[in-house]
Amino acid sequence: MKRMGMIFRAKANKALDRAEDPRETLDYSYQKQLELLQKVRRGVADVATSRKRLELQLNQLQSQSSKLEDQGRKALALGREDLAREALSRRAALQQQVTDLETQHQTLQGEEEKLTLAAQRLQAKVDAFRTKKETIKATYTAAQAQTRIAESFSGISEEMSDVGTAIQRAEDKTAQLQARAGAIDELLASGALDDASGLARDDIQSELDRLSGGTDVELELARMKAELAGGSSAQKQAIEGGQGGQTPAQQPQDTPRFDKQ
Repeated sequence: MKRMGMIFRAKANKALDRAEDPRETLDYSYQKQLELLQKVRRGVADVATSRKRLELQLNQLQSQSSKLEDQGRKALALGREDLAREALSRRAALQQQVTDLETQHQTLQGEEEKLTLAAQRLQAKVDAFRTKKETIKATYTAAQAQTRIAESFSGISEEMSDVGTAIQRAEDKTAQLQARAGAIDELLASGALDDASGLARDDIQSELDRLSGGTDVELELARMKAELAGGSSAQKQAIEGGQGGQTPAQQPQDTPRFDKQ
């Protein structure tokens, strides 16, 4: 089972390597970094919004505190110490809220500064990655094009291999058809096959053609013997005169046959 699992993982890894395009992987990584940068920017915006709300609340509390202070002064001026004491008590409570809000405001402001700095650094990294990504993609594309051109010239690419295979099959089929046509012509010439056109060869004519071919061979052989023996021109003419199908040795035997008739 371990061996089967290892084989399966090896084949799956090989299939993934073939299917993987580094350019697509780089684009996907860049997209993920952009999404992370957007999240950081949204975080900065959220913290800034919270800080702004605290500032508005602080402004309102400080305005109320100033108003209560004025009311206490007026109450003292009118001889209403009790009203002045109430106004100052409320102002003291508001001041405690102001202090708490100011502490939160400082905390949010610090977080905002940190997130802003992180966003700027991340932006710089994303920009650098984008530049590197485009450089790698351009280099990969150029290398891929060079490899395809080299494979095309060497004939080892899949496309050129398919073309070469098709050409080889066409040549083999052409040679087979030529051989078959030659074999059929020889069989027709020898009479082993009947002519499909319906014009059957005459057996007598075939035999005459065969005998005529044999006679031509005998005549040629006699001519060569005469040349080698240094025969006279008369002998050569006698040999050539026998092309009608009779040799000089046969002529004396034919004459008595005509006399008897």
